[in-house]
Amino acid sequence: MNKKRVFSGIQPTGEIHLGNYFGAVKNWVDIQYRYDCVYCVVDLHAMTMPYDPKTLQEKTLQMFTDLLACGIDPEKSVLFAQSLVPQHTELTWIFNCVTSFGELSRMTQFKDKTDQLEENAGKKGFVSAGLFTYPVLQAADILIYKADFVPVGKDQEQHLELSRNIAVRFNNQFGKYFPEPAPLYTEVQKLMSLADPTKKMSKSLGDKHYISLFETEESIRKKVKTAVTDTGAPGDQMSAGVANLFTIIKACGNMRDYEALTGQYNNGNLKYSDLKGVTADTLVATLKPFREKRSELNSNRAHIKKLMYEMSSVARVFASKVLDEVKELTGLIR
Repeated sequence: MNKKRVFSGIQPTGEIHLGNYFGAVKNWVDIQYRYDCVYCVVDLHAMTMPYDPKTLQEKTLQMFTDLLACGIDPEKSVLFAQSLVPQHTELTWIFNCVTSFGELSRMTQFKDKTDQLEENAGKKGFVSAGLFTYPVLQAADILIYKADFVPVGKDQEQHLELSRNIAVRFNNQFGKYFPEPAPLYTEVQKLMSLADPTKKMSKSLGDKHYISLFETEESIRKKVKTAVTDTGAPGDQMSAGVANLFTIIKACGNMRDYEALTGQYNNGNLKYSDLKGVTADTLVATLKPFREKRSELNSNRAHIKKLMYEMSSVARVFASKVLDEVKELTGLIR
């Protein structure tokens, strides 16, 4: 009860890859022992971009399972599915009424995703109102649990600032109620694409650009073997591709080989084949427990689904209390 509360969410858009894990999920696992953590699979947010409705439920359940496989502990954290807590969307409408059109117009991710839609579907690509207003739903996700902190990267600061603005405006209009959530910065290893190390690791770039947390050993070794390094001689300024492989080794905690290979690079006698071999070995050893845990959890899908409903019910109890109090403050019939 004395711990500060943290909220964070992840979309069920596919398997967790190395970039997701070291950029967010590993941090979620680490901080759940220091904070009161609320984590959410945000399936409603997934609807803002083109998706397959036939697979959304399965992807949501699988993401829930995968987070458990990564180490999210149901005894320490609340992990739930967003759409099973309808209070999020109800609070979103109230927040829509204290959010300006101009604020949403300045959201850079709306422009980025609009450009992505137009690139994929041509200039007539459909852009939904949900894509425009989803930062308000994101604010509701955070504030309905009265979160003190939100783990963010630099590219997410703008959305958190909007959540803070909404909290301030609501408090000024209806009375002080919501805390202003602060960013929780932690050390994050930014991983780049294996095939194009100038770009951030992402599933949207294609299969060869990322490594899934649950990928087979054969596939891992193949992708690392074909990873882009450079054409320059060792000893020159380290290329993005070489630096990315070093970052992967360090992120996995293999400091012995990281330091040994760094020494070889600085001395000008590093063989890229050796660097790739160590990277592949490190990844295989690091990811094996995740793959085994996932397989174990997937063998009892009924239990996992039951757990998802139970934990969503826990979230719903807290969200219902907050929404009732918000309705009282805003003059709505309860």
